[in-house]
Amino acid sequence: MIHLPKARDAWSSPEFNQILKAELEAIEADRLPLQQGLSQSSMVSPEPFSVIVVGSEADAAVIHCRVSIIYAGIVAGCSCADDPTPLDRLTECCELQLVIDRVSAVTKVTLLDTNP
Repeated sequence: MIHLPKARDAWSSPEFNQILKAELEAIEADRLPLQQGLSQSSMVSPEPFSVIVVGSEADAAVIHCRVSIIYAGIVAGCSCADDPTPLDRLTECCELQLVIDRVSAVTKVTLLDTNP
């Protein structure tokens, strides 16, 4: 379960996008559905990822945010001792929908299908 209390508290402030970005980038990548968002590679690289806030709006109960995540994916070889295949890193991007509860800051994360 993801909690984004700093982003929740910053809602309505001019710094909301920067705070949401920083708070998301501080969590572990495996807590987000990045593996399911891969389109060119086979697994998510352990390298840091970047967040771009695309848009946000709120109602009385929740804050809805759409974010793009830019991260690295790996095309791995067979991992055999004699496998000469180097690890290839490819840039991946996916969009996520965040729904932040305005009371608890519990955040539901959904991978958006951006393929036509």
